[in-house]
Amino acid sequence: MGAIFRKEMRTYFTTISGYGFLGFFALITGYFFIGQNIVGSSANYNDTLTGSMIMFLILVPVLTMRLFAEESRQKTDQLLYSVPIKVTSIVAGKFLAAVCLYFIALVITFVFPIVLSSFGNVDWGMTLTGYLGYFLMGMCLISVGLFISVLTDNQIVAAVSTFAVVFVLFMMDNITSSLPATIFSSLIFVGIAVIILAVMVYSSTKSFAPTAIFALLGFAVMTGVYVVKPTLYDGVMAKVLSWFSILGRFENFYLGIISIVDVVYYITFSIALLYLTVNVIEKRRWN
Repeated sequence: MGAIFRKEMRTYFTTISGYGFLGFFALITGYFFIGQNIVGSSANYNDTLTGSMIMFLILVPVLTMRLFAEESRQKTDQLLYSVPIKVTSIVAGKFLAAVCLYFIALVITFVFPIVLSSFGNVDWGMTLTGYLGYFLMGMCLISVGLFISVLTDNQIVAAVSTFAVVFVLFMMDNITSSLPATIFSSLIFVGIAVIILAVMVYSSTKSFAPTAIFALLGFAVMTGVYVVKPTLYDGVMAKVLSWFSILGRFENFYLGIISIVDVVYYITFSIALLYLTVNVIEKRRWN
């Protein structure tokens, strides 16, 4: 893992990509800092963090699009997968390198709240909590970009796909507010979820029997809940999707509250995407 991490960090700082990312990150954050805190005369630096989230739509695709897509295009991934290194180490090394570059960008922008403190009283507890949530959110989005990068050998496709997914994640709250809340639509949603989980079981086991058993149990539970207490399906689609809202999880951090549930969610989200990335590579490696 260390060798992969060093290779990726060397690539960032021997090409324009790393410096471009840091420069653009600082520029956009500075723009929102001036608008929200200096011109707006606000001592709450978390307003700057919230406003600057829009840059994730561009920076995350740029940061992650080449991590695996470029290896696949140049066919160097075959050499990488043939060396005696665990796939987990390869994925972790690339992920940690991207996260490290992102962390460096956050450290650079920490100069802004320091400057702000000379104009007013900055709540450092709230600011540091906001930075923690901002870091965890960025980590999640990087894991999304990493997973998408391993699915294609085209950097442009990886970047556009990552942009689309990040955009949907940012719009999740708006999407859920417009979803139907009827029991029928909720049953369809739960049924589709059971099918997707069954497909994942089959993908992991390559066996029809456990997949069929899982699917039957899932539909049996779904039917049983409907018979016993159908009101539980009221608005279940919006409730489930809102639980996955990345922006919604940042709200407590913005208010200066460190919620263990939100921290665990961000970390679990990242680990789940890394796990999926490892699975894709493992299948490709053995094929």
